[in-house]
Order: sequence, then C-alpha cells, then structure tokens
Amino acid sequence: MLLAAFQFPHIDELFRWEGLFFGDTAYEINKTSLLVLISSVMILLIFVGGSRRMRLIPTKLQSILEMTFEFIDHGITRDVVGKDAGRFTPFLGSLFLFILFLNFWEIVPFIQFPPTARFAIPLYLAIQTYLIYWYLGFRHNGYRYLTGHLFPAGVPKALYILVTPIELVQIVIVRPFSLAVRLLANMMAGHILLTALALLTTYALENAPIIAIGPFLLNVGVTGFEVLVGFLQAYIFTLLTAVYIADSIHPDH
Repeated sequence: MLLAAFQFPHIDELFRWEGLFFGDTAYEINKTSLLVLISSVMILLIFVGGSRRMRLIPTKLQSILEMTFEFIDHGITRDVVGKDAGRFTPFLGSLFLFILFLNFWEIVPFIQFPPTARFAIPLYLAIQTYLIYWYLGFRHNGYRYLTGHLFPAGVPKALYILVTPIELVQIVIVRPFSLAVRLLANMMAGHILLTALALLTTYALENAPIIAIGPFLLNVGVTGFEVLVGFLQAYIFTLLTAVYIADSIHPDH
C-alpha cells in the first residue's frame, strides 16, 4: 500500500537497476556488481596502505588493521577452529570484512543499498564456504567425514533409518541454504524498512510537515540499528563458517 501510494510500478525497483556498463552482455555491471567491485578495491587499498610500512608505533590505519586481525584471530579462529587455526585467519578475516563492507553500503547516503540484499551474493558466499568445508573434511578425514555424520556414534542402528537422511539433508542443503538466507533476509528487511520510512518522511513533508519529524527520527534510529545488524550479520556468517571448518577438521569434537 505504501509503495503503491508513491506510484512505484514494480516492487523489484528496490533491488534491480539497469546495467551501467556493458549492458545486455554477460559482463554487464549494474549497481550491485559495481558496489561489490568498489568494496573489494577498498579492502585491498586499506590492507596494502596499512601494511606497506609497518611501524613499532603504529599509525591509526595500522592500529585498525591490527585490532581487526586480533578480533578475527583470537575472537573467532583460535577459539572455534582450535589447533592449526592461524592458517584460516586470512580467509576468515577477508570474509568478515567483505561482508561488512557490503552491508554498510545500506547506510551510505544516495546509495543506501546493501549488495547482500541480492540473493546471488549471499548464495555465492555460502557455496564458497560449502566447498571449503567439504574439501577440508575429506582432506583431513577421508570418507570418515561423511560416514561420521551419516552414521553418528552412539545412535542405535535402528534409528539410522531416521537419522541418516536428516543428517544428509542437514550437511548438504541446510548448512549452505541457512547461511545464505540468514544474511539475505536480515539485510533485505533492513533495506525495505529504511526505504519505507524514507518514503513516509517524504510524504509527510509534502502533505503534513508537522508530523514528518516522527518518521524522520524513526528513520535515524533504524539506520543506527542497521549499523549493528550489518556488523552482527558479518560476524555470524564468519563465525558459522569457522564452526563448519572446525567440524570438517575435527569431526569427533
């Protein structure tokens, strides 16, 4: 109803745009892909700029990078993965920052759209995690990684008829699907809510300026809340990826 009142012809205008470059080709770049590319370049520039000349007394950028590394290395990797965890810190750190940067586009004026609200982005990240934990599982444990899940120890054999299909669906479908949908749903909901509040504020300014302060302040508050949501979703995705990696390497635990 709200969108109809503002004469939006299609609901997908919140998520779809015409190609900006290379239109109607396999290499078309639209708003989503452009933000992904910009985020990747920004992360690379920050890491290169902050690590080129490491100092005993760190610069502000170096301090931020060191704190980020410690947060991922000690707060996620070593606590979750455990032994030999250090080799996964670069991947998990890159994953966390990539999702974080994509999420924070939601609060940037005149852009206000998180690429993670398009299913292709969370799905790609989930498939990437899926392939990594399957590869690590078979590399470290062979077929025992799969059989250990399908036929868990301590379960009566008669229950394998029920447990085995459930476990198969869980590790093959539920894990990657839940990773993708959790990130997508949270960021999409925030995007829609902020858009609705912005439209309501605009409508109030045009028709009843006195009450516009209400939806405007609510929009500001929700924007601050979305900063927290963006951080938490990046953290949760990274944490669950670490959990799945730990399960692949140490299935007995």
